Amino acid sequence: MNAVANLANLSSLNDERLLIEAAQSDPSRFAELYEHNFHRVYAFVARRVNDRDEAQDVTAEVFHQALRNLGRFQWRGVPFAAWLLRIAANALADRWQHASRGLEVPAEEQLEELPDSAAGDASAVERRAMLFQLVERLPADQRTVVMRRFVDQKSVREIARELGRSEGAVKQLQFRALETLRGQMRKSDE
Repeated sequence: MNAVANLANLSSLNDERLLIEAAQSDPSRFAELYEHNFHRVYAFVARRVNDRDEAQDVTAEVFHQALRNLGRFQWRGVPFAAWLLRIAANALADRWQHASRGLEVPAEEQLEELPDSAAGDASAVERRAMLFQLVERLPADQRTVVMRRFVDQKSVREIARELGRSEGAVKQLQFRALETLRGQMRKSDE
């Protein structure tokens, strides 16, 4: 039974590789990769942004970025979705980082081109992934404020109205969450 499952998995990876090669030769074939991977990427993004419009925008940016960089993609036997999810994680982290600095960034600048070598990029991806994990570990009210404020880019006033709390309470939750995240990131750097 296990051998049958391994053969099926190998077959699907070979099929995916053929789809990727076809799309690299003819970008109009990218639609097949899009259809195969859309739901997985959208679900990944939607779990992290809590806003349907934002999730749709980020997902569209991910596939736009993937299409633009498809010629640089190198098959390494790993599912294509892993590459797409890395692009999505980078896009979300960039949005969160720019929002935390109060910067407005045009959509086309929010996703940087991905380097081919994983060596220089691995550290940044790991830090972003760690940041997302740390945000998910925050108490629910702090996590909600951080996500609404920095991912959804809502004002303190909007968040206060949404949560039925005072603006001061929202600012305090944001302050505590950011202090916790800074402390945990410092510990991981040591």
